[in-house]
Amino acid sequence: MDAISPARLSAFLVEAKRRTYAGLDDEATVSTPAFAGSKQLEYRDDGLSYRDIYFGMTYFVGQEVVQSGARVIWSMSYAGGLLPGIADRAEVAAIYAFLRQSLLRIKADTPFRGPLLFEAADFRYVNTPEGDVSDFSGVEQVTRSGAKVYGLRYSGGMIR
Repeated sequence: MDAISPARLSAFLVEAKRRTYAGLDDEATVSTPAFAGSKQLEYRDDGLSYRDIYFGMTYFVGQEVVQSGARVIWSMSYAGGLLPGIADRAEVAAIYAFLRQSLLRIKADTPFRGPLLFEAADFRYVNTPEGDVSDFSGVEQVTRSGAKVYGLRYSGGMIR
């Protein structure tokens, strides 16, 4: 497949992310991930494929990859999670449910994580990206009642 435009890649990323973790949580995990102990989420459409492989739950590390045919054209690495000491199952579930709500609001102009800002009830999501789909980095965090409960760093871009 020929080179893909940044606009098409961004639109594909928005759809892929909505149809994997943000929309389905770990239910989107393939039955046989590439690495034992990992979660592997996949989406395909019109010659493009998206794969997100990560390890961990309360603290996790992962990588997303987009392929056009057999060629990798984009990737993003990320690491983060809940602050140490957050272990109550109900609290963990509430934080990650809010995070997925935030991630569903992904925008094509910054198709890395969620919107710049999203608030619901006592939760607040803030994303501070720099760059565009070709070369970017950023930090996201979730606060609950003003106290930080989650943080993540990410970076990536188009493969040249």
